[in-house]
Amino acid sequence: MKKDILSSIENIEIYPVISLLIFVIFFVGMFIWVVKADRQYINHMKDLPFDHESKNANGNEKI
Repeated sequence: MKKDILSSIENIEIYPVISLLIFVIFFVGMFIWVVKADRQYINHMKDLPFDHESKNANGNEKI
């Protein structure tokens, strides 16, 4: 039944191609961002969970 419904839609074969392109473009973009990212920014973000001077959303220091 599904096959009959999907086959009756015009140009349905383009949707899997578009989905694959979006998927590939997103992950290629993320890979490029990771490669080009500033190492100082990455190290800062990496150390945030261990930063004792950081504050929570209320502005109070974490214990």
